[in-house]
Amino acid sequence: MADALKNKIADVFNEPACGTNVSKSEQQRKKGCAKPLTPGAAAGGCAFDGAKIALQPIVDAAHLVHAPLACEGNGWDNRGAASSGSELYRTGFTTDLGELDIVMGHGERKLYRSIRELVKTHNPPAIFVYSTCVPALIGDDIDAVCKAATEQFGTPCIPVNAPGYVGSKNLGNKLAGEALLDHVIGTIEPEEPSMYDVNIIGDYNLSGELWQVKPLFDKLGIRILGSITGDARYRQVAMAHRARVTMLVCSKALITLARKLEEQYDIPFFEGSFYGISDTSEALRTMCRMLVERGADAELLDRCEALIAEEEAKVWADLEAYRPRVEGKKVLLYTGGHKSWSVVAALQELGMEVIGTSVRKATDEDKERVKEIMQTDAHMFDNMAPKDMYRVLKDAEADVLMSGGRSQFVALKAKMPWVDVNQEKHEPYAGYMGMVDMVHAVDRALNNPMWEELRSPAPWDEPIDGANVLPAMSGHCPVTGVPAGPNSPVTLGGAGEDCAPEDSVDPAMAATKLADRFASSATDFEDC
Repeated sequence: MADALKNKIADVFNEPACGTNVSKSEQQRKKGCAKPLTPGAAAGGCAFDGAKIALQPIVDAAHLVHAPLACEGNGWDNRGAASSGSELYRTGFTTDLGELDIVMGHGERKLYRSIRELVKTHNPPAIFVYSTCVPALIGDDIDAVCKAATEQFGTPCIPVNAPGYVGSKNLGNKLAGEALLDHVIGTIEPEEPSMYDVNIIGDYNLSGELWQVKPLFDKLGIRILGSITGDARYRQVAMAHRARVTMLVCSKALITLARKLEEQYDIPFFEGSFYGISDTSEALRTMCRMLVERGADAELLDRCEALIAEEEAKVWADLEAYRPRVEGKKVLLYTGGHKSWSVVAALQELGMEVIGTSVRKATDEDKERVKEIMQTDAHMFDNMAPKDMYRVLKDAEADVLMSGGRSQFVALKAKMPWVDVNQEKHEPYAGYMGMVDMVHAVDRALNNPMWEELRSPAPWDEPIDGANVLPAMSGHCPVTGVPAGPNSPVTLGGAGEDCAPEDSVDPAMAATKLADRFASSATDFEDC
């Protein structure tokens, strides 16, 4: 590992803005936030995967992966980050290193040619170049290649040094933030800076969630100057240093970026959530208050309260139709990060009972908020094996599981509905409007008539009453070819007299054979 990368990793591991990190010893801090892997369990994403997740929502940039083909194949578009404009970010670009390139040392040359082809073909405003395990191990200097290509072609080429072997997905998120600080943020000045400019950090516009919130900012006259990185443009990110306030949505991933923006550019930050009615209102209040403290007109606070009152009245009116259908229902929440507490608060606002929530990827502050909201820490789960999740669902008599896609089969095995609240979901749940969408999804899952059908005994498990009568047969017996008797119903286990034998068939023999067949038809009606 290069010394520069070692120093960068050591720097992001020493995070003074994180209470968990500060409480660690020097030796523990060097290990980062990743926990030891459990044998047989999924390991999760690598550092490259985390960096790609954090940066790919910059939609007008080209994202070039310097690696063998499989790295880009596994890392491409693995989240539903939506774009309101360019779709270039959804095209996978890779140098496709082969064995000959690696053995002969052609990696840097191939990377340079790939950048040249990208500039010529797509002319993006910037190119993010991701280092992966193979080029990092063989010593390809992507920083030097990116610098030479930037000078030659005039297109910013940003090296992202996050090879998979250096650590977890969370570390990759942090290294992506470092790449933005080192090479992007501060390189472009806004034409008309405003006292109402803000940064949103850690929201990736999954399923268009940022679009649920942006109209609220528009009504208040607040401009999202730097969106890092949901539905972002390269110029937006480059101008983020001129914002007045930063809202941090996911502290676990990019808190280092928010802290360094405050240290280097004097931009204060706060952590908030757009999940749930009260959390959305609180985030708007905090943002407006901080903007006023930094020079915005004090009248912004009055407009904020008026907007909150209007939106809350509207959303509660929309939710009235759903409340009786979900109130009192028990839900197990298995997700991570800020959703471990923000979704709990949202569900409780609707009168639902949260029997437990996971605190995976949650900070100490997140866990304290869970305790405060649920009034206990008895229902907080750090990690649950599928069998434990199944037991909790059954023992607590839960009504619905809300989790990511990997847990949906536990819910299906328990014969109960499941609602996706993870990054793979296809519906946006942020903001006031998103709360209505979330409740609609829960109601749709809970009250689907298929669950009553699924939980009822199967028809073939019910005992057959000997008095059951089959309808009259018509046509010919499919086995013997004997025509059916006129208008005579067939009783289960009958003697076969209902089938009139042909003249060429001995009546007694036909009756005996058919009696045998009717006797077996209690389990297989196709015999006659």
